Amino acid sequence: MNLLDIPHQFDVVVVGAGAAGLYTALCLPESLSVGLITKETVTISASDWAQGGIAAAVAPEDSPTLHIEDTLKAGAGLCEAEAVEFLAEQAPNCIQSLVNLGVAFDRHGNSLALTLEAAHSRHRVLHAADTTGREVTTTLTAQVLRRQNIQVIQQALALSLWIDPKTGHCQGISLFYQGKVIWLKAGSVVLATGGGGQVFAQTTNPAVSTGDGVAIAWRAGAILRDLEFVQFHPTALFKPGRFLISEAVRGEGAHLVDDQGQRFAFDYDPAGELAPRDVVSRAIFSHLQNTGEDLATAHVWLDMRPIPTDKIRQRFPNIIKICQYWGVDVFTQPVPVAPAAHYWMGGIVADVQNRTNIPGLYAVGETASTGVHGANRLASNSLLECIVFGAQTADLQRQVLEYSSVQKSLITPESVACVLSDDQWQHQKSFLEEIRENVSRLVWQSAGICREKSNLEEAIATITSWQTDFANLPLSEFLKSLHPGEVASFNLAEIDKFLRLWAETQNLLDVAYLILKSAAFRTESRGGHYRLDYPQSHPDWQVHTMIQSHHWWKS
Repeated sequence: MNLLDIPHQFDVVVVGAGAAGLYTALCLPESLSVGLITKETVTISASDWAQGGIAAAVAPEDSPTLHIEDTLKAGAGLCEAEAVEFLAEQAPNCIQSLVNLGVAFDRHGNSLALTLEAAHSRHRVLHAADTTGREVTTTLTAQVLRRQNIQVIQQALALSLWIDPKTGHCQGISLFYQGKVIWLKAGSVVLATGGGGQVFAQTTNPAVSTGDGVAIAWRAGAILRDLEFVQFHPTALFKPGRFLISEAVRGEGAHLVDDQGQRFAFDYDPAGELAPRDVVSRAIFSHLQNTGEDLATAHVWLDMRPIPTDKIRQRFPNIIKICQYWGVDVFTQPVPVAPAAHYWMGGIVADVQNRTNIPGLYAVGETASTGVHGANRLASNSLLECIVFGAQTADLQRQVLEYSSVQKSLITPESVACVLSDDQWQHQKSFLEEIRENVSRLVWQSAGICREKSNLEEAIATITSWQTDFANLPLSEFLKSLHPGEVASFNLAEIDKFLRLWAETQNLLDVAYLILKSAAFRTESRGGHYRLDYPQSHPDWQVHTMIQSHHWWKS
């Protein structure tokens, strides 16, 4: 697609093409023009990697009430009850919509097959073998590509929100696309950019998960919430890429063992391997600490041999294949695993209509904080959240119509060029690559599974100084000086790679700062946030951490 092929104006721009972005685009009426922005191709997202499944109370012995209870319990006192009720009650209809669109969930006879996952009181997790996310996103992508009103803009990177200075309304975004910075006008913008797992050295998230939506929204003045709550998945394959070994494996009967072959999880919690994720992650962390091993390189073992062979073949074909690739035969030997950052409970504050505090700006999926996950997400509620909230587009349509009725003239784009010497480009590239690598290592060490004050404060000081150095780069100064509508070009052959490195490094620095400050702010332990110096939950902290600009407060 050439630059000339993109309209400069859409009714709605959706940023992100995982389950949340795809489903939101599909649920918008076909009378609206939709631009769907993705920084890779439409098949690379964390949703695509989701294995376990999608939770919904569809069994005769289950009910939305039980689903609500389980979600509230997992959320450790910080769920928004109204949002949780909305999620659980809408779930069965949303599953039916996915089935109608062609998602092929596993079945037992004529019924949908349901499995059990940790902290669920009933079998309610629908799945497509162990690649549920891929099945959902592949089906949604095929539907999106058939829609005449949706234009997919691939390998484009959202840079900043375009806010109307008079009204404060979000009226579009700036993009890096095909070597240029361009501006798209829109009646509404939806951020569905997923999580920020790449801010941690160990993560199950794909390389695209750099917290873009949260960082972009924060810089534009959006209110954020609960960014300290990160879910660390206890069982990531201890090989490059940290492939996730689904919780469903433990649900089907796999055991966690140490080097001596001892099932140690019960020493830390009566539920053993099926305790909530944060508890199991800390059990592994503590157990490795007690054995005196180096936490950066140590791991435990997940033994799948207690599960019948036929069951493993039927339920976990992809896990078998990936482990085989790394030389691990799950039928005869245990799998090396260790915890890794997996899911971000916090995000941009959004209501059940996906509205943020900025008119015309919406947030859906992991980028948003609707309050459904509280301090700790219940397994398989994440794909569900993308679908349930992606379907809520009524307010969005109203905003678009209101905004379109006020005649908005487009700014005629002017062209400006950023001309730097080869040495300047090279110096900036080296700086960005070094920062990019160091940020994730610093955050993993200081705001990983266990946190404490002095490490957090030291890390915040380091990140702040890196942010200053970043802001002083010639490219940073040039891009900051751009006016809305100005199209920028660059005198560098490989500018696309360079601009992506620049933008993602900025977002990771901002996300690191936000997570570290939030973790230092909350002086207790709860859900996905654990402080060694404040190991107990405290009733005074049964509140949200709220953030706007550089201001932190309790809800």
